Amino acid sequence: MVVPVPAPGFAPADGVVVIGVGNDFRRDDGAGPAVVARLRDLAPPGIRFVITDGEPTRLIDAWAGAALAVVIDAVRADPPRPGTVHRFVAAGPGHRTGRPASSHGLGFDDAIRLAVALDRMPARLIVHAIEAADLTQGPGLTPPVAAAVGVVAAAVLDDLSPYLQGP
Repeated sequence: MVVPVPAPGFAPADGVVVIGVGNDFRRDDGAGPAVVARLRDLAPPGIRFVITDGEPTRLIDAWAGAALAVVIDAVRADPPRPGTVHRFVAAGPGHRTGRPASSHGLGFDDAIRLAVALDRMPARLIVHAIEAADLTQGPGLTPPVAAAVGVVAAAVLDDLSPYLQGP
């Protein structure tokens, strides 16, 4: 499911999309949507916000044609360091993340490979991944993941700034 989340004063700006991946009712899996919720009031007009469950074709639909797509998701890592933030830029065809696995069945590598095959990659793709502590059912983020939400929101604003500069 892809749920567009309109920002106040929304006016599409040259294909900039921020995608929160996750489920608010699986504890730390709600990190992506939590960052999107925080950004809605902080980001300037013109940013398209989307919340999705992370299924690769839905990710591709959300980012296809974008000049910049920023994805935020909770991830599992071994050994886990809850609240640790990872950032990477998909650098083109054949790029592999080499990062912790998504908390969803298929990962970003799968979505990237499919998008490349379908010629539906954004011009630039940045992923912010927050290591999860608890992915069981229930609402609410654990304290280390909740603390990372603000850190990631600030990092996403930094990622967006070059795309929002005037002429």
